[in-house]
Amino acid sequence: MIKKSLFQLLILFFVLNYQTSEAQIFKKKKSKTENTSEKPSKGKIQPYDKVITKDAKTDKGLFDVHVVEDKHYYEIPDSLFNREMLMVSRISKTASKIGFGGGKINTQVLRWEKKDKKVLLRVVSHDVVAADSLPVHEAVVNSNFEPVLYTFDIKAFKKDSLNPATVIAVDDIFTKDTKALGLPESYRKRYKVSRLDDSRSFIESLKSYPLNLEARHVKTYFASAPPSNGSLGSISVEINNSMVLLPKEPMKRRYFDRRVGWFARGQVDYGLDAQESKTVTFLDRWRLEVKDEDLEKFKNGELVEPKKQIVYYIDRATPKQWVPYIKQGIEDWQVAFEAAGFKNAIIAKDPPTPEEDPDWSPEDVRYSVVRYLASPIPNANGPHVSDPRSGEILESDINWYHNVMTLLRNWYFVQTAAINPAARSVEFDEEVMGRLIRFVSSHEVGHTLGLPHNMGSSVAYPVDSLRSATFTKKYGTAPSIMDYARFNYVAQPGDEGVALMPGIGVYDKYAIKWGYRPILDKDAKEEKPILDSWILEHAGDPLYRFGHQQVGDIVDPSSQTEDLGDDAVKASEYGIANLKRIVPNLIEWTKEDGKNYDDLETLYGQVISQFNRYMGHVSNNIGGVYEHHKTYDQEGDVYTHVPEDHQTNCMAFLQEQLFKTPEWLLDPEIFGKTQYSGFVERIRGIQVRTLNNILSLGKMARLIENEALNGKEAYSLIEMMDDLRKGIWSELSSGKKIDTYRRNLQKAHIDRLAYLMTAENQSKKPDFGGYQKSTAVNTSQSDIRSIARAELNIIKRNVRNAIGRTSDRMSKYHLQDVEERIDMILEPK
Repeated sequence: MIKKSLFQLLILFFVLNYQTSEAQIFKKKKSKTENTSEKPSKGKIQPYDKVITKDAKTDKGLFDVHVVEDKHYYEIPDSLFNREMLMVSRISKTASKIGFGGGKINTQVLRWEKKDKKVLLRVVSHDVVAADSLPVHEAVVNSNFEPVLYTFDIKAFKKDSLNPATVIAVDDIFTKDTKALGLPESYRKRYKVSRLDDSRSFIESLKSYPLNLEARHVKTYFASAPPSNGSLGSISVEINNSMVLLPKEPMKRRYFDRRVGWFARGQVDYGLDAQESKTVTFLDRWRLEVKDEDLEKFKNGELVEPKKQIVYYIDRATPKQWVPYIKQGIEDWQVAFEAAGFKNAIIAKDPPTPEEDPDWSPEDVRYSVVRYLASPIPNANGPHVSDPRSGEILESDINWYHNVMTLLRNWYFVQTAAINPAARSVEFDEEVMGRLIRFVSSHEVGHTLGLPHNMGSSVAYPVDSLRSATFTKKYGTAPSIMDYARFNYVAQPGDEGVALMPGIGVYDKYAIKWGYRPILDKDAKEEKPILDSWILEHAGDPLYRFGHQQVGDIVDPSSQTEDLGDDAVKASEYGIANLKRIVPNLIEWTKEDGKNYDDLETLYGQVISQFNRYMGHVSNNIGGVYEHHKTYDQEGDVYTHVPEDHQTNCMAFLQEQLFKTPEWLLDPEIFGKTQYSGFVERIRGIQVRTLNNILSLGKMARLIENEALNGKEAYSLIEMMDDLRKGIWSELSSGKKIDTYRRNLQKAHIDRLAYLMTAENQSKKPDFGGYQKSTAVNTSQSDIRSIARAELNIIKRNVRNAIGRTSDRMSKYHLQDVEERIDMILEPK
């Protein structure tokens, strides 16, 4: 019995032990199974279908773009690694007062590269180069290391034998503060940006096309000085990053020459056979090539169609009535390309309807589009995207803002209404506005073809030729539509049939031929002598001259914006005569029952602005220096001072037309309907701007230099100051009453002389490719301060003598105040 019980106990122990063991084994197996189903560790590469699931929304193109829930992925074909791509960043939408939509903020060449389990996005520079066959190439590479813009973990591989690809997540590069793709440093400083607000920054859209990727993302930055919505303490912008695949084979370059205006880019080439590093500059231009089957025709001088035309599509949003005029403006350039040997080189098209092509988009880099923007900005612009290796223009979108029509109305009215009944209203007939739109369309297309403003064009025409119907119908108002030679303000009543605006002119045809006509069987270096010979054929002919646009100090008065003709004094006298005809008719030409006087106020303001332009055109001749670019095989100087007699004529004009109170501008009836105060200040403003322009440091320094070089033949600074003082203070010798406007002007003269007594030295500024000219001035050690002191003493002596002879109380008070002011300037406490 005991044995039996012991046996049963042993059996029970064994069973219990076995069950426990089984339970442990089962638990261990279960644990093992659970471990295999856990999510992989961060950074681990997963199977493709685990990342790009069946729920993914995919946009196929250059890279396939996937959206899975709230994550965004790029699927990069392995064939595109190490290919160069151009990233163009623009502010696509802004809040009030933060620039305008479409403005370019950054351009970089990028290269995608695989390294271990990472994808690198590198920044590529083409600023410094050398041919890879030369020994110096290695040194250039070593000093031009490509920085890494961003690194991505590889999420998955697409194992496709025909098109293998690599998947990365791209959310962070767009939602974090990646400065190269975000708000530029200049904006950050201006608005005192401290940091990005991640919670208010997000991807708006990622789109893929055959040759480009478009990323739109909203960025919100904490800012202590936002220009609008100040209560938010931040600014928000929508940024568009456009990444364009560059061609495998760069286009043949054409070397730049400053004698022909062109948008261009440069590289420092260490591979040249020279004893110093040299910058090679080449044109931005479309790839226009002769078809193989047409080579003989082209060589024989026949016009041929290019392999690939330049095509502009008109935005579907464009109001229908303006589409034909925009198209005409585009195709007006065909005549210029005929000079280059091509027919139908540039054409305008309607885009396909959504039914005809649902995938067509103006964001596709294969299409250049005139984009119509519902914006209050009164402007239009023509940017382009080009290959930094060759200058090949890859795509261009002309931005056409709705309110450009307001700008056109204002210009056309104030510059032609005196002789043109069609301009005498606040709303033009459709045909008139259409013709103006065509003009602006042509101008903006010229920019997209590679041509900058040619502000030296309009000076080619004698002023009186602009009053000739025969001349202007043949030549327009300027040899180039790329000048700001808007409308013919020179023409006078009775000049019947005179043309009122420029068209594609002599210079435009010449420039397009020079930039685009193929020179077969020669490389860029070999074709340079031929290009030089084309320039020398027209050397010295003002019709073929390029004059650079200038910002800041206008050094060359023959390259000014908004001017006409070869004599600023004569042209401005004609212009003022027309303004004097407009002012008495402003109320009649703007009236409409039931409407307020806003248009009257606007167009009177346009008269003031136009008058101010004339003052600038004339005053910039004082201390001016002409610039005519030449090479060693051309005779004459590049820089010549404006002749003395012309400068004295300009000073006499300013005294007569501006410094003597322009009473014709003071219309009590207009003031009574448009403003309760401010007309005295308006006149003061024009006078002071012009006075300060004449007495700018740069102009005064150039007058001193001119006298040092040319002696008595020069218009000296002392002579200029004498002429200026005698005109502004003429009442001192005549004993006449000094009116309010003249009292303001005389005080402004004293204030400017006081500024010259303490003005800091002026350094030479960067020229920004020729746009900015400036003169270095050491004020304290030049003659400027000495002459300013002498002027103050002369004025003080003349004022003291005049006080006793003046019977008008206000004039006396004014002169006594002037004397006190001069004492305080010359002997400050």
